[in-house]
Amino acid sequence: MYVIVVGGGKVGSHLASLLLKGSHEVKIVDDRPEVIARLKQELPSALVLEGKVSSPTVLEAAEIRRARVLAAVTAQDEANLVITTLARFEFNVPRIIARVNNPLNAWMFTPEMGVDVALNQADLIAKLVAEEMSLGDMMTLAKLRRGKFILVEEKIYPRAKAVGIALQDLDLPRNCTISGIIRRGEMILPRGTTVFESEDEVLALVDDQAAEELARLLGRPADFK
Repeated sequence: MYVIVVGGGKVGSHLASLLLKGSHEVKIVDDRPEVIARLKQELPSALVLEGKVSSPTVLEAAEIRRARVLAAVTAQDEANLVITTLARFEFNVPRIIARVNNPLNAWMFTPEMGVDVALNQADLIAKLVAEEMSLGDMMTLAKLRRGKFILVEEKIYPRAKAVGIALQDLDLPRNCTISGIIRRGEMILPRGTTVFESEDEVLALVDDQAAEELARLLGRPADFK
């Protein structure tokens, strides 16, 4: 898949590196000479394009017309909105993702401005902190369907309710699917007869309510009186 990343700061360069590792075709655009110099050290120079990030001519040079995804991740919300508007309404890019730097500007990052997914960093961090505080050792690995479902991981506490109980006998909450168990470094595909052991790392797909109930089964009992 061909992806254009507009903005070569830490977020953009890291995103480009991850996409390359995922075998995607990437072009990264920035207009700052010092950033371009750094990017050419971190990434193959052919993937780096210098030019005004909100310029249609520069986006054309980045072959935006064949891009399947564009990510506008500059540090300026105004620039990100100009880029997303051009990408959607001038070049018809199918999927557009934008970074929101100032939470007060989040209301502008809408489909009417060409944005399919708005990544509000402050909001994401706040939600992650709240989740970590409320769910003990449970970690959120990914959000699906715009946060409706989450993939979580939790290491089973030694005296947790689930220890010694087979999956088929565990009263799992609705909207909870155990998708994997990592035991002593090995992945186990769970079956009904699989018995949970202390310090198993459990991977589960849940919604918000199911995450809280699953934490009661896998976590420290004293945390859930």
